[in-house]
Amino acid sequence: MKRAVTRRYLANLRIERDNAALYAGLAAISDDLRTARAFRRIAEAERANAAFWVAQLAELDVVAPEHRTGVRVRTLLWLASRFGSDFVMPTVARITHADHHATPVDRSSHRDHFQEAGSALPRNRLHSQGGNTLRAAVLGANDGLVSNVSLVMGMAGAAVSDHAVVLAGLAGLVAGACSMALGEWLSVNSSREFYQAQITARAERLAVAPEDVRLRIAAIYRDKGLDEGSAETMAAQLVESPRSALDLLVREDLGVDPEDLGGSAWSAAFSSFILFAVGAAFPVAPYLFLHGHVAMIGSVLSTSAGLAMIASATSLFTGRPVFFSIARQFAITAAAAGVTWLLGNALGAVLG
Repeated sequence: MKRAVTRRYLANLRIERDNAALYAGLAAISDDLRTARAFRRIAEAERANAAFWVAQLAELDVVAPEHRTGVRVRTLLWLASRFGSDFVMPTVARITHADHHATPVDRSSHRDHFQEAGSALPRNRLHSQGGNTLRAAVLGANDGLVSNVSLVMGMAGAAVSDHAVVLAGLAGLVAGACSMALGEWLSVNSSREFYQAQITARAERLAVAPEDVRLRIAAIYRDKGLDEGSAETMAAQLVESPRSALDLLVREDLGVDPEDLGGSAWSAAFSSFILFAVGAAFPVAPYLFLHGHVAMIGSVLSTSAGLAMIASATSLFTGRPVFFSIARQFAITAAAAGVTWLLGNALGAVLG
């Protein structure tokens, strides 16, 4: 029992220390004083939480180990240093939410500090899409790798020639990448059309029934904590500027930036095509240089390397340990490739 409790306390201590290092690093990177101040406050709270777990371990006569910053934290800080802290904020928010349930310590003060940091960040495309774009990139490459390794293993199981495996792999790469690109283009366009229709409807309502809009805006400010009088005053002033009122309604009701609406459909389609193709290239590339069983072994090794990289990147968004993500990714991909290899082997025997 003591061993299990110690493991849990050590895991909680690692989470708190990693979070403290993450927010301290974000504070050091941020150019905005308000954002940096909010990050430092969260880092201080995380250090206090870490001290709590150190004390709990001491009661068990366990000395807390020296802290070594995790790969996830180092990667997020590297990305933030290159693209800005707002680029990683969606991922940081997800990790913070996950850790809130993982460790039974008080994080009630985090909410205000985190909202302060979020409100201070620039409202541009990078902020609204940075983390989501990065996550979509990783998942797109993963889809390409898993689908194409299944296709390649199916063809290899059928004992067809290396030439046929290469043709099938390249065909799967191009077809899958085109399908992903078209699907992403349609998805982004459909989303933009939906939001544009919603914005138009709110603009028309603002034009013909400004009093209804004023009441809605007052309710929004009351939900944010303002008293009745202040909310009514703010709403009345905002309705005098229809553009500002519409901007608020769109952000609060739809949760989107009216100047963005999901980004460019063509950019999304192009990135989906490239990323799917990159992932799909791992299993087929060895067949361009090797032959027979050596090529299949090379394909397995190349795929394994790609899976490890993708799983490591995935752990940034799930909050799971890197080794867990790699093991899970290997298990899923091995199951998919194994099924297609067996089917290909059986069909090859029957057709042969």
